[in-house]
Amino acid sequence: MTSDDLAYVAELVRHHAGVVLKGDKAFFIETRLGPVARREKAPGVSALVDQVRRNPAPDLVKALVEATLMQETGFFRDRAVFRTLKQSVMPQLSSRREGRGLRILSAGCATGQETYSVAMLAADLFPASAVEIIGVDFAPRSLEKAKAGLYTHFEVQRGLPIRRLLAHFEPVDDNWRVASSLRQAVKWGEFNLLGDMRPLGVFDLILCRNVLHSLTPEAASRLLDMLDNALAPDGVLVIGAREEAILSPAFSAGDADGVWMRNPAFQREAVLV
Repeated sequence: MTSDDLAYVAELVRHHAGVVLKGDKAFFIETRLGPVARREKAPGVSALVDQVRRNPAPDLVKALVEATLMQETGFFRDRAVFRTLKQSVMPQLSSRREGRGLRILSAGCATGQETYSVAMLAADLFPASAVEIIGVDFAPRSLEKAKAGLYTHFEVQRGLPIRRLLAHFEPVDDNWRVASSLRQAVKWGEFNLLGDMRPLGVFDLILCRNVLHSLTPEAASRLLDMLDNALAPDGVLVIGAREEAILSPAFSAGDADGVWMRNPAFQREAVLV
């Protein structure tokens, strides 16, 4: 790939997803776009980029951008966060709802491990009808895996306690599939977090972990505005433990790294889209 190819791909990713590609971009982009080039029967990554330049078809542009996005996730990643959610955040939110069920959003859900982790907590605490869980992501291929709920032995070993594996998964050949009752507890949707979040409604709990740090400052600010407007006045936002520097006075620290409470004293003008 030429330097112009690299710059072109980096700009596509920044424009469509707000993500800044960091580090050794040449190796990273070549590695990630190789499978896309093979699917499109292009003779190489440079040829694929040239094809997109000449004919930027929306589906092909999306496939290119999707391939470059990091999809690092795991079950119960950062256990202290999930312990806080189960022991205090979710019960307290539910007690204030006076019979209305909780609405939970997993934003940037990748291949679904975080979303299913929250669903397992909800199954421990509430009847199925008391919680609505939605997982959204930019990448349709990641969402396909999340919907299928099929994970390798390596993937379930990363953070999933054996008792939860036996309670909520079933073996399928050498893999493990999320039980149908848990799969049915989650709704999935393809969604660009740079878009208008208002059609999704208002949520009591939003998880948007390890997303903000990868965005341009402008994209991160816009996303935070959207999250603020999508969160209930007493809602809780969960972000990555090292992303707190990006937050505004709209949020105040909770009991675990990355858990932030909606600050009812902070008033923000509605976001215009």
